[in-house]
Amino acid sequence: MILNFSVQNFGPVKEKQILSFEADSSTHLEDQYVITTQSGVRVLKLGLIYGANASGKTTILRALDFLRDLVLEPEEKKTAQLKFSPFLFDQETPRNPSILSIEFIQKEVKYSYTVEFNKNAILTEELTYYNPNKANIFKRTTDIENRFTEIKFGSKISVDKVYKKTLESNTLWNNTVLGGYLKTNIQINELRNVADWFEKHLRPLVLTNTELDTYVMGKISSGEIEKNDISRILQRADFNISDIVIDEKEEDIPDGLLEMLKEKLKNKQESINDLVNRGKVTALNLEFEHTVDGSKYFLPFLSESQGTQRYFGFAGLLVLMIKGSVIFPIDELETSLHPDLYSHFILSFLMNSKSSQLIATTHNREILDNKDIYRNDVIWFTDKNKSSATELYSLGDFDSSVIRNTSNVYNAYKIGKLGGVPNTGDFYINLTDEE
Repeated sequence: MILNFSVQNFGPVKEKQILSFEADSSTHLEDQYVITTQSGVRVLKLGLIYGANASGKTTILRALDFLRDLVLEPEEKKTAQLKFSPFLFDQETPRNPSILSIEFIQKEVKYSYTVEFNKNAILTEELTYYNPNKANIFKRTTDIENRFTEIKFGSKISVDKVYKKTLESNTLWNNTVLGGYLKTNIQINELRNVADWFEKHLRPLVLTNTELDTYVMGKISSGEIEKNDISRILQRADFNISDIVIDEKEEDIPDGLLEMLKEKLKNKQESINDLVNRGKVTALNLEFEHTVDGSKYFLPFLSESQGTQRYFGFAGLLVLMIKGSVIFPIDELETSLHPDLYSHFILSFLMNSKSSQLIATTHNREILDNKDIYRNDVIWFTDKNKSSATELYSLGDFDSSVIRNTSNVYNAYKIGKLGGVPNTGDFYINLTDEE
């Protein structure tokens, strides 16, 4: 579970901005929104980020996904540049390092991980844990001139000298230590636990164009998701779908597929080699069964509405979040969903999940019109300041002079009292050449 995540000098974010999942003192909707750890830390399941277009809300999610990739998808060559941009509307920030930091809980142990980098290299990196007191796991520095990584382990961490040298040699100057560790055949328990958290708990960013149907069908094929669970969720959402039919068949590898997979699976060469040796791919055909007046009708997935297609993917995510302990960042959660279905998805997640988290950007304001289904500390806003830099703040940051318990947050947000809305101009646009 994420406790907090901070971003600095990344895209439109200039100064350090912190997204926190530590619950405030309110007990409002405690059972639905708050996970209490064995050590008594109260962690929120949900974070919703509102903001105008180009205000930087998606950047927060992209930064989290970028950090995940730094760990799980290390670059193979020293010459490869990291694919990001620092804050560009300033003379100094393009030359300054960018910093990402995250605190999270894995197996009831709190970890803190910070990475400082530029486009060419990881400059510094630090991992600490609290068990129960704070202790350093490692500190990494990079010799920029010689492109050499030095790793110093904390006094409580026992690492064989050969392991340490192997890890340093496998950690390129543009790789994280965790990324280098995943390329080695050594065992360091503390690094393994943290790498497992990034791989098994923090899932990739879901964008509006993410092919969730492919992702979910893959999980069904592997047995990680039960098809019947998806059907039940779709039925609860009133889609009139009585069953899901998935047919598998072997087909020749389509032109261009291998090249695309080599780019996406750049660190999984064995999977690529297996595919080449087989010369075939398994194609999955998805249809939905509709029962009308006692008769069954089968509709291909692509013939269903955009909302049905989108919610099929969300149903798969919901199964994973209910049955496991995972974190899904989702951009523009409301895309293709009716407002009632949007609320249904969020409430289904909150009522049924036990240890998962959902982080989403959204423009849907209707949920703010019902105080009975949200807490102030899960609502966040992004806004641009006078320097065109993104600022991130919580609804819980506003005092009673702005938001009272009796006031309507929906109206306050709508009229701009909370920020995070477009500052639009006159509706009239003169496109003629006349002055």
